[in-house]
Amino acid sequence: MAKALTIAPGDSVATLLEDAQAGDTVAGVVLRSAVPRGHKVALAGIPAQAPVVKYGFPIGHARRAIASGEHVHSDNLATALAGTGHYSYAPKAPTTAPSPASTATFEGYVRADGRVGTRNEIWVLPTVGCVARTAERIAKQAGAQLVGQIDGVHAFTHPHGCSQLGQDLDGVRAILASLACHPNAGGVLLVGLGCEENQVLELLAAIPPERHAAIRYLTAQFSTDEVEEGVALVAELAAQATVPRQTVGLDRLVLGVKCGGSDGLSGLTANPLVGRISDRVGEAGGRVVFTEIPEMFGAEQMLMDRAADAPVFDAMVGVINGFRQYFIDHGEPISENPSPGNVAGGITTLEEKSLGAVQKAGTGRITDVIGYGARVRSDGLTLLEAPGNDAVSSTALAAAGATVILFTTGRGTPLGFPVPTVKIASNSDLAARKPGWIDFDAGQVLTGGFEGAEAALLARICGIASGAATAAETNDEREIAIWKRGVTL
Repeated sequence: MAKALTIAPGDSVATLLEDAQAGDTVAGVVLRSAVPRGHKVALAGIPAQAPVVKYGFPIGHARRAIASGEHVHSDNLATALAGTGHYSYAPKAPTTAPSPASTATFEGYVRADGRVGTRNEIWVLPTVGCVARTAERIAKQAGAQLVGQIDGVHAFTHPHGCSQLGQDLDGVRAILASLACHPNAGGVLLVGLGCEENQVLELLAAIPPERHAAIRYLTAQFSTDEVEEGVALVAELAAQATVPRQTVGLDRLVLGVKCGGSDGLSGLTANPLVGRISDRVGEAGGRVVFTEIPEMFGAEQMLMDRAADAPVFDAMVGVINGFRQYFIDHGEPISENPSPGNVAGGITTLEEKSLGAVQKAGTGRITDVIGYGARVRSDGLTLLEAPGNDAVSSTALAAAGATVILFTTGRGTPLGFPVPTVKIASNSDLAARKPGWIDFDAGQVLTGGFEGAEAALLARICGIASGAATAAETNDEREIAIWKRGVTL
């Protein structure tokens, strides 16, 4: 008998926890064909056009009649998503009681404004792609000179900042300005070219004045030796950024949550495990930021039911329907997701992917909604406007102020971002095969349950927040990507 899991009462499918063959008995039914791990099997006959239910919610409808024991996937299951949505404000009480306040602590860098960083680094931010390599040379040379004085010097390059108009250019400036405010950056060097649309002084003006003491800038066209000047400015920033770590509680943590390269087990192991951590941080008075708006389609009403008040609900509707219209305006179906890797891992429709993905946000009230490039401003759970793309959304989480990102994956990825990015595998096979990518194995919940895994993951997060390197940091994987939404001149 092969192992499988039925998630909620009334589900019409079960998810395989291991590969199974035709004739194997799974969840009380006999398989009609081989079914890979993470894929679904029908628990009873499902009529044509009837809803297929997983997580207690429809994940689409049957393209044709599906027999008991049949593999349920792309050939016989179709999405039901189309157009913009119509939602109602019907707040619901939390279904789970709050846990006792966590006494977990970490060693962070307490800034003058009270925010707490998990790293003390100098960030070099180019205004435009033309000086991206210049920024990298400055960071490399300065970093070599400052080993042991600060946690690192890193350049975050991008190809944007010129030949852009309106909202497109505004988005670049907003992301860079928010990154320049990040508590993990003890100092920031802005490197401009001189003739670009994203002028360095305009970028500086988008940064709150109280942050300017930790910022320096240069314009390469007006510098005799921009690299030498940049290295000297970084050294100046590092001299004033040297501070000790201090013991603080989870209330000082800003957690970003993200999934990428998901599989059929992501919604059963890694994502709900991260959701439990999100709840612990929120209950402690900390902040949690979640995004990937297109990966909420089909699950958005259950999130909206958790809005703290009517204005938050209205803001959620605006962001989600705005993204739906974004797809429609470009002539694209809103259901054109999951990715080929998701499908190979057992995810069939966007509804299924969304119902698994939103579990990262736990069960708490959603207290705020912020736009792309904005910075978190409320305790508790914040919804951030950004697409599902791994690099773009993770960059937006960092810009919003996340000091640690929890990134769940069933397929694996080496990518890292400006802040410590904790890779959490949905299955133990991935964790074993890619130890150079993965920081935590959430597959253990299938054998040991959530309680022990939650305690172990929280301890790992606190260790990383206190300075332990993630796999991505060890591999020097630190990238940003900016959402390109407009024309190129």
